[in-house]
Amino acid sequence: MTEHLADKLAPFGIDYVDAMDRFGDNGELYERLALKYLDDGHLVALKAAMEVRDFSEGYGQAHALKGVAGNLSFKDLFECAALVSDALYAGEYEAAEKHLPEVERAHKLVIEGLESWKDGRL
Repeated sequence: MTEHLADKLAPFGIDYVDAMDRFGDNGELYERLALKYLDDGHLVALKAAMEVRDFSEGYGQAHALKGVAGNLSFKDLFECAALVSDALYAGEYEAAEKHLPEVERAHKLVIEGLESWKDGRL
């Protein structure tokens, strides 16, 4: 089951095998926590902070998003959020803004995967 689900989630940037290592092979716990991401507001808050050029708040949101994505093994989202977080931390605001669309794309893909999983379409 793990390999089958891993193959189904991989195209959405979700590394189920890594998640099972992280969650001690507790698939039910991982599913429950991963699906909670559907209600996560860090990306919305990040975009809002960047729009008003509140880079301190943007950093906090990007860093939190990176942490959530890392803990849930959303590999692509983690990497993109890290680019934004690191750029904001370094004061490279233009670089952070340049990478924001990548975060949005990775987030959208994760959401598609999670919704498919939740709805039983995987």
